[in-house]
Amino acid sequence: MSRYRMALTACTIAVPLALVAAGCGGGGGGGGTTASSAGGGSTSAASSVSGNVSFDGVWTGAEATHFQAVIKAFNKQYPNVHVKYKPVGDNLPTVLSTAVAGGHPPDMASIAQPGFVKQLVDKGALQPIEYARSSFSSNFAPTWLSLGTFGGKLYGIVFKASNKSTVWYNVHAFSDAGVNPPSSWTDLTSTAKTIQQSGVAPYAVGGADGWTLTDLFENIYLRQAGADMYNKLSAHKIKWTDKSVKDALTTMQSVFQSNMMQGGTSGAIQTGFADSVNLVFQNPPKAAMIMEGDFVPGVATVKATAKTDYDEFAFPSINGSSPSVEIGGDTAVTFNDTPATEAFVKFLTTSDAAAAWAKFGGFATGNKNMGSSVYPDAITRKTASAIAQAQNVVFDMSDQQPASFGATQGQGEWGIFQDFLRNPSDVNGIAQKLESAATAAYKKGS
Repeated sequence: MSRYRMALTACTIAVPLALVAAGCGGGGGGGGTTASSAGGGSTSAASSVSGNVSFDGVWTGAEATHFQAVIKAFNKQYPNVHVKYKPVGDNLPTVLSTAVAGGHPPDMASIAQPGFVKQLVDKGALQPIEYARSSFSSNFAPTWLSLGTFGGKLYGIVFKASNKSTVWYNVHAFSDAGVNPPSSWTDLTSTAKTIQQSGVAPYAVGGADGWTLTDLFENIYLRQAGADMYNKLSAHKIKWTDKSVKDALTTMQSVFQSNMMQGGTSGAIQTGFADSVNLVFQNPPKAAMIMEGDFVPGVATVKATAKTDYDEFAFPSINGSSPSVEIGGDTAVTFNDTPATEAFVKFLTTSDAAAAWAKFGGFATGNKNMGSSVYPDAITRKTASAIAQAQNVVFDMSDQQPASFGATQGQGEWGIFQDFLRNPSDVNGIAQKLESAATAAYKKGS
């Protein structure tokens, strides 16, 4: 289960998501490309396509309703194709695995875990979507194609995503301390010290939920080691005892100092994610910043107004690193190849498809031809405008790894990073624990 989806499930709140994409030109402003010019097909050709598409997805509740708006927009161009969407939720990998084993998968699905997509590709369960490459390339930067490419073939489209490289802060705490949002890690460290001297804890850390700690590590590692090393570590092609890992752990130490976290070390390890958000969003604040994804505002249960009480800045660069973004994303894939599924896949690559959902909020896209004016609020537009600036886009690392290492409460990465929170001076010991756990998980394959 992806980390941002866990948070939403726990709080059942619709959240504005934002996304930064790699190397996309002109993401800030203009209108969208029409489907007919970027994958939708001419009106006459579209009307000749007919059939049914069964689609199982992770989107439930309001998300399912908003996906129906995408289907409605598709049917304006393809009136004879009927897409039947079934909201499955986070149990989707189990449902799909059973369906594939029984020989009756849906025609299409949206999957939150890229590691599971790869498993399906390796099993030969998915159909390649090379027919959509042209329209995909017209609307997305090359990095986005690589996220859905396995073995040199295109299998998926990251249709909906979240930006996990954001920092949320209390406007009043920053104002009282006389500081501004930092853009570099050096400035962040200085800002945190100034805030601490003003009487407010710089950071709220939801250490009771180990995934928040992996997200912090991943953002630091991406900026210090670069996207290539990040991808190698994600696949365990380099060891967790590598110097680059230890360097990132050393950088994390500045956040994990007891006097920098609300409640100190003991408080941070007992604080859940939702509570850590409230510590920053309440007025007066108990902490000034929380380093987590664009879903943070939707988790708050205290009264807070965007821009007045809270705001956001991009995760700072480290040693002059280029704009980089870690994402959680839902990938649309195809089990059956028919004219109807091909039409719908191509439509999902267009700005018309993205805009149909984006206008409601709770959605982000790497589609460079969808103007940011479609987004419904200022903060979402702000984070979305960074699309043109990011040069590196990567998937959440722990979502790509065996679940016993990257996605299990109290063990693997989650548990080991909690150990690091308790004792941040033990860099070498933590690196060795991570490597031992990773080796065991990859050997087991789950």
